[in-house]
Amino acid sequence: MQIDIIFKIAGIGFIVAVLSIILKKSDRDDMATMVALAGIIVVLMLVVNMVNDFFGTVKTMFGLY
Repeated sequence: MQIDIIFKIAGIGFIVAVLSIILKKSDRDDMATMVALAGIIVVLMLVVNMVNDFFGTVKTMFGLY
């Protein structure tokens, strides 16, 4: 397993957390929610891409079409 994907997800989480705290302190709760949603979407895109690669590997390994 590649360790860099874990660091990417952790980095995105850290950035989202800091931005959310800053936005909540400045009474921009709606924007903080949008930042959190954007972070979740980015991480989900990374995970979906990894799952797609995994299933492609399984397909080629077992010769499925």
